[in-house]
Amino acid sequence: MTIVTPEFEAECKAHLDRFFAAHPNATMQKRANKALRLLRSSETPIKGKAEGWAAGIIYAVGTYDRPPVGVPDVLNSEFEKIMGVTMSTARQRAARVKEFIYL
Repeated sequence: MTIVTPEFEAECKAHLDRFFAAHPNATMQKRANKALRLLRSSETPIKGKAEGWAAGIIYAVGTYDRPPVGVPDVLNSEFEKIMGVTMSTARQRAARVKEFIYL
């Protein structure tokens, strides 16, 4: 487990930027960037790769005010391909991201 480092944060940000370049959504992007800042400011150690956490952030903010059935306007298979992780990983990380955001 590691604390969020500047390199880890930059890698997450790159994954977020790549996703939002392919699927523009200003509101979700603003929420995702805020979630990344909250994740960075947490002293709780995290485990896993940056792409998994970036996918979790997108999934968490995409399901913020709707049932958690996927990222809005993106097929699960397409999301997996863009982010390089499985939906299972994205959902697991999203649950952790929500803990960071809402606690």
